[in-house]
Amino acid sequence: MSQREPLFAGLIFNEEGEPVQTTEVGGEPFYAIPDGDFLRHIEAVEVDRQVVAHIKERLLEMKDLVVEGVMRMVGSDDPFTRAAIEKNLENFDQVLEASAGMVNLEDFRLWLWMTGFRVVVNVHGEVVRVEMPGLEPPP
Repeated sequence: MSQREPLFAGLIFNEEGEPVQTTEVGGEPFYAIPDGDFLRHIEAVEVDRQVVAHIKERLLEMKDLVVEGVMRMVGSDDPFTRAAIEKNLENFDQVLEASAGMVNLEDFRLWLWMTGFRVVVNVHGEVVRVEMPGLEPPP
């Protein structure tokens, strides 16, 4: 990903539930993760890639449901639309990267926040869990 702004700013928390801040170091975006009295700075792109991978994995686990839902939303049931939707799901990480400059990140984050989306990371910037209400993995 080549964005200059963290994708998930305001949606990431440490394991104690404290919000993770964003900052810049050397002109590059970083997440500042609270660790006691310290802030650990982790490159935003590294955390964002992990989060996108989690989202992609979750969507692919429910691929049939997601495809059917999108097809109903766009009002189409032809095989070409189905193939296009499936391809976009498989390339979900690339779609976000390619559209990073075209997506209004504030609207994107607001939408995620309203759905209850939340990311929990440890002090090393490793994603512990991604909470996506309504998109829980199948039992």
